[in-house]
Amino acid sequence: MAASNAVMRAFAPRRIGAIYVWMLIVLIFALWIPELFLRSSTPQTILNQSTVTAIVALSVVFPLVVGVFDLSVGAMVGLSAVVAAWFLGNTALPVPMVVLLTLLVGVFVGLLNSFVVLKLGIDSFIGTLATGAILGALTIAVSDNKIMTEGISGDFSALSAGMIGGLQFPVFYMLLLMIVQGILLERTRPGRLMYAVGFGPEATRLAGVSVTRLKVTALVSCSVIAAFAGLVLLGRVQAADPMGGVSYMIPAFSAAFLGATQFRDGRFNPWGTVVAVLLLATGSYGLLLSGIGQWAPQVFQGIVLIAAVGVTVAQRRVKPVRSDDPPSPAETVDLSVSGRAS
Repeated sequence: MAASNAVMRAFAPRRIGAIYVWMLIVLIFALWIPELFLRSSTPQTILNQSTVTAIVALSVVFPLVVGVFDLSVGAMVGLSAVVAAWFLGNTALPVPMVVLLTLLVGVFVGLLNSFVVLKLGIDSFIGTLATGAILGALTIAVSDNKIMTEGISGDFSALSAGMIGGLQFPVFYMLLLMIVQGILLERTRPGRLMYAVGFGPEATRLAGVSVTRLKVTALVSCSVIAAFAGLVLLGRVQAADPMGGVSYMIPAFSAAFLGATQFRDGRFNPWGTVVAVLLLATGSYGLLLSGIGQWAPQVFQGIVLIAAVGVTVAQRRVKPVRSDDPPSPAETVDLSVSGRAS
């Protein structure tokens, strides 16, 4: 009986509702445009095309867990792609060095966001929006507002264009990042402390935990992962568009908030985030195939973001703790603030 109840809870719509919605979306397009959607290449296409969005979405999970926003991730993706393209086109640096320098740019941006949010005390929503604008300006300055293509093909593009079993390398990067992030957040002390900071920063601080250090770690990790996403994007399209990263911000936050409604009852987590990305990618891909128009996927993503945020907030207000989940420091500190990003 107990095992039966556990299975029912595991497959309850409240816990994995996005998967049922995902199946419904597949069914709708299978009936609507079967000749276009029901192809053997469709799963591979959706996976290959959703990797950059998934990596960006995983990057924003870290700051959301500790209760802050990072709205500069889209600009960070564009800046890292342009910086890497500049190094590849104007220097003789080896590819590993270009990758390392680009990731260091991500570290610097993460520290800049930390300074603005934590040292200056500016609300993260406003502060990172401002730094994102600065990054956008730097991207235009480095690229001279032109699409950069020189020196990108060859060894560098092979890092993203290589394939195993019909799946491009970035699919495996995404899966590896999801697993590592999941283990870090749920199976290690620093990860559980991050959840504690998000749910109750003052109580966590009184418990002797360095809240500032954990938030800095989250913001720097976010920028570095976003920089990595920019490298993946550059390798895939073999061109650096100065405006290419901005479009990833809304899908990333949509996926992170929708993912928080899955598996962990209101807690931001990488497992739900990747499922949400695939749900969004399936819906967007089907809408494009249907020929409705280029605007349709953005409307779909916007609606999903509104619904996901609403459901996440409702879940945290109604039932913040499940008895079958392992208790986290967040749940033992202060659930009244519910990890609201500030």
